[in-house]
Amino acid sequence: MNDKKEKQLPQGVALSWGLVKSSKRGPKRELSLKQIVDVAINIADKEGLSKVSMSKVAASLGFTAMSLYRYIPSKEDLLLLMQDGVCDVNLTPKYKGENWRDAMREYVHKCIQIFTEHPWFTDIPLSGIPMTPHNLRMVDWVLQGLRDLPLNDNEKMSFFLLLNSYARANGLIKRDLDQAMRTSKEEEVSGRAYNEVLKKLVTPDRFPYLHPVVASDVYTGENTEEEGDDLDFGLERILDSIQHYVDMKNARRCSKNG
Repeated sequence: MNDKKEKQLPQGVALSWGLVKSSKRGPKRELSLKQIVDVAINIADKEGLSKVSMSKVAASLGFTAMSLYRYIPSKEDLLLLMQDGVCDVNLTPKYKGENWRDAMREYVHKCIQIFTEHPWFTDIPLSGIPMTPHNLRMVDWVLQGLRDLPLNDNEKMSFFLLLNSYARANGLIKRDLDQAMRTSKEEEVSGRAYNEVLKKLVTPDRFPYLHPVVASDVYTGENTEEEGDDLDFGLERILDSIQHYVDMKNARRCSKNG
């Protein structure tokens, strides 16, 4: 007999699913959750996450902060809804099995797009597994792309987390570099302005393995013709590793059946 009780969803998650019933008491509701969340996202995009407050969002809508709490109980809930809101992105409906790599590429680039278009996104600490609808739609979409590969559920989720981590790391780097570019010259951010000085400082006796990389101009990005974009190069190696793993599983299966 299973005595485990069904645990209630956190308030913000329940709101995202439309599971919170409106109170019949008080004045008639004049706002929608989407209106509130869209205004909060707009403030965060333009002014940063620190500028988002219940009072500022309410004022932007022509309401008082107290009236906003009738829709969203706390700022933490609002932040969760904001994160879910920006995850409502357009994704290619379906990929055939042989194009699973295209699906994974699209997912990674969509994630990085979210992080760069909404720089505040990763300023909100992770508090658990994704449970809001738009977040879960992205997870479901990745699993759809992996559906024809001979992977069990644990393997699929492990590869999803690998790709998600890669996208998050690159998204953070791109976000920070984009912000730096707004206040500095591109050649200063990339290090190209200091390339010749670095070549003198990074000597072969002190930095024996870094020295040839700096000398070849690869370190500051002046010589990247052979491999192309760092993001895509790394992503392709991750996809190669998934393919290698799949090939090994298929080979083991064939040897057992043979």
